[in-house]
Amino acid sequence: MTRISVLMMLVFLAGLGIGLFTQSAVLAASQQADTRAADLAAIERLHRADEECTLSQDPACLTVLWSDNGVKVDAPGGPLVGIKALGEMYAKARAQYREFKVLKYARDYKTMQTAIVDEWAIEVGYTDATIKMSANAEPINIPRTKGVRLLKRQPDGSWKFALVGLK
Repeated sequence: MTRISVLMMLVFLAGLGIGLFTQSAVLAASQQADTRAADLAAIERLHRADEECTLSQDPACLTVLWSDNGVKVDAPGGPLVGIKALGEMYAKARAQYREFKVLKYARDYKTMQTAIVDEWAIEVGYTDATIKMSANAEPINIPRTKGVRLLKRQPDGSWKFALVGLK
């Protein structure tokens, strides 16, 4: 082989290597974008379910929003850990306050900050709410409240609350 043939072969192999590397990088970036879009869609489904369950105050509905080892930092009486304890808290609250109603529950998603890393997502944002303790009670407006929520991706691709706390 002549020097020119060897040089041409090296240039060809280098070009082929660069092309394969570029193609794999583009595919990886595309897959990451697809994964992020799927994660954001699944998190949005959790947001809608959170609003529906909070407005209904159905203990079973509220409980299913949590991961198995979820932690509610701002629970009455101190932090609660685990889906069983959370379910019991919701059922007890419903039994004690049968006429309790959530009239408004609104998360400010426009200003919410969400970061996703692997199977975890953290959200920092604000909530506005209006409640009534009983049918005859006056509505109570709960002022804009800052909170943080840690979400965990489930094996099926859905997201659930792993930790929730309000300031």
